[in-house]
Amino acid sequence: MIILAATPIGNLGDASRRLVEALENAEVIAAEDTRTTVQLLRALGVENRPRLVALHEHNESARAAELVELARDGDVLVLSDAGMPTVSDPGFPLVAAAADAGVTVTAIPGPSAVLTALAVSGLPTDRFCFEGFLPRKGRLAALRALTAESRTLVFFESPHRVADALADLAAAFGPERRAAVCRELTKLHEEVARGTLAELAERFADGTRGELVLVVAGAAPATASFDDALAQVRALTASGTRLKDATAEVAEATGLSRRELYEAALRNPR
Repeated sequence: MIILAATPIGNLGDASRRLVEALENAEVIAAEDTRTTVQLLRALGVENRPRLVALHEHNESARAAELVELARDGDVLVLSDAGMPTVSDPGFPLVAAAADAGVTVTAIPGPSAVLTALAVSGLPTDRFCFEGFLPRKGRLAALRALTAESRTLVFFESPHRVADALADLAAAFGPERRAAVCRELTKLHEEVARGTLAELAERFADGTRGELVLVVAGAAPATASFDDALAQVRALTASGTRLKDATAEVAEATGLSRRELYEAALRNPR
């Protein structure tokens, strides 16, 4: 069995009882950085010294087959340096290979920088998308492709690139878009800075330190004029859609009143 185990993103007190038990009983651990895992075992008072196998971005595809075979005969515990493996961390090729081979994959849930930042950001949490690390090259073009995204956006960024990233976010999404810079989550110097992208770009113009998550509000729903919406209704009815269905569809898309669109279409059918 492959067991994906979430590890603390900062505060060791967030290590779950299940995680500690898994570490105490593990025979094989596939770790993003074996040195970090040794430190974690020591910090949690775990005396078990399992076999450690390095599983990182440079070798995970090559190591997947070996670990799948090990998982046929016993459990393989998979750890990233912090948070849940596979989420902008190594593990996905292994999970895909295990699924193809019919080997069970399960998880020990726990700390997540993505969800923690989203929860404390003060921005809508009902719908969101995680975009991982912003690209180093073509960042502005990549962001402009997201300008119409209405869900809250979550990004990872490094401290020495955050100033340029916030400037590009402001250029792509507009300076007044709301956002939050979440720094050192769960750690002693945790900070959540909220404001517009312009305000945050100015605040972090000289960069900062620590682990960062950027949370950005989604785009506001596009607004259509009543005349444009009525024209859409007429186009739909001309193509054979019933007036009732046409007005319902356009009202949902534009946020305008279905009743008002329906009555206007009846009064002015052309």
